[in-house]
Amino acid sequence: MSLPASGRLFLAVLIVLGCEASAFAQDTNSTALPPGFQRWKFKVEGSEREALIYLPASAKEKPTPLVFAFHGHGGTAQNAVRKLGLNRHWPEAISIYMQGLNTPGRLTDPQGKAPGWQKFLGDQHDRDLKFFDAVMTRIAQDYKVDKKRIFSTGHSNGGAFTYVLWAERGDVLAAVAPISSIAAESLPKFKPKPLIHIAGENDPLVKFEWQEKTIAAVRKLNGCGEEGKPWGENCTLYPSKTGTPVVAFIHPGKHEVPAAAPALIVKFFKEVSN
Repeated sequence: MSLPASGRLFLAVLIVLGCEASAFAQDTNSTALPPGFQRWKFKVEGSEREALIYLPASAKEKPTPLVFAFHGHGGTAQNAVRKLGLNRHWPEAISIYMQGLNTPGRLTDPQGKAPGWQKFLGDQHDRDLKFFDAVMTRIAQDYKVDKKRIFSTGHSNGGAFTYVLWAERGDVLAAVAPISSIAAESLPKFKPKPLIHIAGENDPLVKFEWQEKTIAAVRKLNGCGEEGKPWGENCTLYPSKTGTPVVAFIHPGKHEVPAAAPALIVKFFKEVSN
């Protein structure tokens, strides 16, 4: 049975709209990786885990710096690649963007419907510390990692997990760079280590005064002087006689990764590891 002209037109519109919707879904769920990246999968105590890893060609030939990066609550590893892009600022280093699992949030998402990271030792049965250990084991087996130049950064809940790593895996890390986060339960376990902390003065979630307290506590722990000196735009460097300086990057924004942050994080990591 043939359709009237109006029916054929309506069917054609439906087909076009259907094709457009299909194309949009395919585009938003794209799994294509940027050049130089690999997708590594792990089985950690029954859970499927995943990380996006940028590997410079020289990583099999000579000792190579390694940077871990952790997205915020509700984020993804791919989003961290876009926002942090450490590989763009330090292409000679291995950079690893890890994917969290659904986790109850401290400030948002109490039911845990979005991915995030454990907030202290024992939280979520330490699943993310075990994930970190699994990635470290594999990367060290397959590539030449410079053990004196291993670093961690992360935004919000990912920054809090970076502080957890400092407390629980501090012997592995040379320096850390949390963004929009606080140390909370991790602080009492810290041993002096170089820190660059990025904080927004108008952060509505992780209040600026909370972050100020974390920075002040680390400055005291690291033996930093009271007087700081300019280190870059919006940045103050607090030197330390023990080689564990603190940089406070205080910007006028909110709960975000400032555009200047990735380059300054890389600059700091390079300086403290020379």
